[in-house]
Amino acid sequence: MNEDHAGEAQYTPAEVDDIRRSYSGEHPPDCPRCGSRMTRRPIGGGSFGLGYARRREWLICPGCKRSALFDLKRGTRN
Repeated sequence: MNEDHAGEAQYTPAEVDDIRRSYSGEHPPDCPRCGSRMTRRPIGGGSFGLGYARRREWLICPGCKRSALFDLKRGTRN
């Protein structure tokens, strides 16, 4: 749990890195702020004429209501 940034609305870049490192793809990670197990939602989307389709997941904390988006192929946020 990270008490230093408890009042901020979004995860810090360091917290997003922690989430990415601990995300296995099978089991969502724990929230770095409140410790709750995050839930995941796949975000669909076609190529929209771009020649590729992004596969993303939205990780949501049910405890503190913060979230992070990840591009599954690249292993990055957004």
